[in-house]
Amino acid sequence: MVRLNVSLITETEENAKKLEEVATELVAFSLRDKGCIDYDLYRSKTNNDRFLIIETWNSEEDLKAHSESDHFKRLVPEMEKLSKMTLEKFNF
Repeated sequence: MVRLNVSLITETEENAKKLEEVATELVAFSLRDKGCIDYDLYRSKTNNDRFLIIETWNSEEDLKAHSESDHFKRLVPEMEKLSKMTLEKFNF
C-alpha cells in the first residue's frame, strides 16, 4: 500500500476558501478511483491557512493511474496555484 500526506498552506483567506472547494471536489472524484482506500481532507482548527490531504492507495499502479486521471490533471494544478504544497510518501 502507498500513503501520501499532502500539506497545503495558503496565503489568503480567499485562497483558503477556494482551495477547500477544489480539494473537496478532488476528494469526491478520487474516492471513486480504482485502488483508492482512503482520501481525506482536513483543515487545521488553529491555523485557518493549513490543510492536509491523507490518501491511501492499494498499489503504486493505482496511484499512477490516479495521477493520470482527468480530474487530477485539472484540479491539482489549480490547488498548486492557491497554496504551497509539500508531499510525504510512505510505502507499507
